[in-house]
Amino acid sequence: MSPVSRRTTVQVGDRRIALSNTDKVLYPESGTTKGQVIAYYERVAPWMIPHVKDRPVTRKRWANGVDGKVFFEKNLPDSAPDWIRHHTIAHREHDTEYPVVDDLPTLVWMAQQAALELHVPQWRFGPRGGQQHPDRLVLDLDPGEGVGLPECVEVAVAARELLQGMGLDPYPVTSGSKGIHLYAALDGRSTAQHVSEVAHELARALEQDLPDLVLSSMSRAERAGKVFVDWSQNNGNKTTIAPYSLRGRDRPTVAAPRTWDELTSRGLAQLTLDEVLDRLEERGDRLHPVASASLSVGRPDSGHWDGDRTQRANDAEQPGRDRLAAYRAKRDASKTPEPVPEDAPTVRKDGTPTFVVQEHHATRDHYDFRLEHDGVLVSWALPKGEPTDPGKNHLAVQTEDHPLEYGGFEGTIPHGEYGAGTVTIWDDGTYELEKWREGEEVIVTLHGRTNGNRRLALLHTRGRGRGKDGDEKNWLIHRTKEQPSRTPDEGGAAPSRGSGSASDGAGATTPTERRPMLASPVSGTPSFDPDAWAFEMKWDGVRALATVRDGAVTLRSRNGNDLTAQYPELQELADRAGVDGVFDGEVVALDDAGRPSFQRLQDRMGLTRKREVDAARATAPVHFLLFDVLEADGHDLVRLGYDARRDALTTVVDAGGAIEVPPAFDGDFDAALAESARLRLEGVVAKKRRSRYAEGRRSESWVKVKHLAAQEVVVGGWKPGAGRRAGGIGSLLLGVPGPDGLEYVGKVGTGFRDRDLDEIADVLRSRVRKTSPFVDVPRPDARDAHWVRADRVGEVVFAEWTADGRLRQPSWRGWRPDKDPDDVVREAGPDT
Repeated sequence: MSPVSRRTTVQVGDRRIALSNTDKVLYPESGTTKGQVIAYYERVAPWMIPHVKDRPVTRKRWANGVDGKVFFEKNLPDSAPDWIRHHTIAHREHDTEYPVVDDLPTLVWMAQQAALELHVPQWRFGPRGGQQHPDRLVLDLDPGEGVGLPECVEVAVAARELLQGMGLDPYPVTSGSKGIHLYAALDGRSTAQHVSEVAHELARALEQDLPDLVLSSMSRAERAGKVFVDWSQNNGNKTTIAPYSLRGRDRPTVAAPRTWDELTSRGLAQLTLDEVLDRLEERGDRLHPVASASLSVGRPDSGHWDGDRTQRANDAEQPGRDRLAAYRAKRDASKTPEPVPEDAPTVRKDGTPTFVVQEHHATRDHYDFRLEHDGVLVSWALPKGEPTDPGKNHLAVQTEDHPLEYGGFEGTIPHGEYGAGTVTIWDDGTYELEKWREGEEVIVTLHGRTNGNRRLALLHTRGRGRGKDGDEKNWLIHRTKEQPSRTPDEGGAAPSRGSGSASDGAGATTPTERRPMLASPVSGTPSFDPDAWAFEMKWDGVRALATVRDGAVTLRSRNGNDLTAQYPELQELADRAGVDGVFDGEVVALDDAGRPSFQRLQDRMGLTRKREVDAARATAPVHFLLFDVLEADGHDLVRLGYDARRDALTTVVDAGGAIEVPPAFDGDFDAALAESARLRLEGVVAKKRRSRYAEGRRSESWVKVKHLAAQEVVVGGWKPGAGRRAGGIGSLLLGVPGPDGLEYVGKVGTGFRDRDLDEIADVLRSRVRKTSPFVDVPRPDARDAHWVRADRVGEVVFAEWTADGRLRQPSWRGWRPDKDPDDVVREAGPDT
């Protein structure tokens, strides 16, 4: 059906519909007409209708276009065709007759009414018009003034982790307006009030985890600079813009389902109707799993929110029940290595009750927290691990009771079995019970073999005294303010996803799966207890992980780039390491005095052609300074403390030639820092002796202290030179990522060699853009500036930060191809 003018009658399916004014422009900015809107809804109908089917539809109509008045309409007008399905909802003061969009003709008729926006609730009408329980949960991430889609994405990723920990699979939708919606299918067993309460708790948990970014309250006055997580749209009386609905904005944008890869890619933007239609015909409906799941609610196999938890909760009220019945029902003893006892549990009388925390690398990585109680291990899944900050709560989802034998289980649950994945023990020991109110509150003091003593409390999310109705199993776990004395430093901070995986053998880990642990910068004058901390020199080079497999070495930078061809002499590690493994260290080039020289290393960085590499090796040979080991001889070592890993490193590597294992400093921090200064090195890295290796994460268990103030920067432009630099680059314009985008921190015009400027010009020539990539640039610095795509990282040294956040006296050190812009953080200056 093509757009037509004036008034005409068309056949849509088995209905005839009168169309009028189809040439009227509804979106002046894009020139999109009413006819094009009707055509869009006709084409999108096969994908859209499953999401709105059986739901009451509220419309927002723009009869004279988006620049005119909007009409908000709930009732089906008397002029509507009599074939449009509808149901009546009795409100307190009146009844409302809502239309239901179950077919193409109804959708086209609404488009003819200039109903650009269609809004629906999270529930459907039943066969006789009754209101069913919600079949989906939605979180609306609404950015306030000063924030936008990038901040919404950050919140969405955090929310995804919480939702997955609850057994829900969230799907993102860019709303077509400003923010993002997250949808997850439900099994239809919970009331709208209950779903709304759970969504509210999720919003609060996100606010606790991201207090500077997330707002969970309805206060409009507090929304500036934050993302409001609107949980209220799960209320039975509230509606949300329907997936694939147009929006009444300047352009014809659409509430469009996206993939998580899209969401976390650069350049994310709202999609228009043409873009959405092209995507649908090429890729199909990304949100279809939510629609198909919700349409199947009520069938025996339709559970999506682990509905058997409700039955287990009800069983818990029955005296004499077998508390392991649900556990056994999920497992086949002939297929899984997990303990599956045949008999009902008996309460152990011999000694102090036990606990265990297990890392579970399954479809969704998480931690399992288990307490021995009444003959079983009462269990909770912790999506974000055990909290360390008393001011923050983490979600704890209660699962089925486990047998006591599970407390010693480590192994791999086969693919296709319930909970498939690798289970390892993160901590175990005994605990003192302070309070156990069934279904409401638990307070315990753990005595862990690995992580010492800590006092934890679990509270049911529905509040004290209201947790026995069995509707759901969501709790909050937090570390109390009052804590017992602890063993020396945590043998790994409380678990959190990404804090060190435990694979079931080195052969199962590929180089691309590993990421280095990162040190945190320090401000002020730090103080370290040498009994709890070790001190290493900070080497001025390029961080790399080396994987030794079958006599070959693969080198990767911290951002995953393959460095193997750049440094062929480091293949020597295969001979120096007595076993296969994964090693962490710094690639350095030495100056004439034997000190690491980052400038000399620049002569090797980026070279991959054999002839160029061989020529550069003659003048700038490199060494690999090893300081950690992640795997060795088939054993994953990231769960061990620092001291244990260092012992393993010195045992398996026979240092020599290009491979060195510099010792940790034998003394206190002040002496280490003084020695580093005497040797004219970059500084010192302090490492907690009992800290585990937190892969891919910046941790305060490693702290870096520099003599020289160095700052990684993102290059966003350049200014022309004068004098002997006339006609070329005079200075580079620099930025550091901030909450609102790339923050301008000044320009650098010194520290360059002549060939540096030529090489920089070659790099920037292909990155030209018309507008500034910075949030703000002073007018004098912006004058005559040439802007470039801000995707390359360099490094400068500088005297101090000025009061307005600029670098004072910066000097160029070189490119950092091993770093991405997202890796750049603002470092402390020498006087901070």
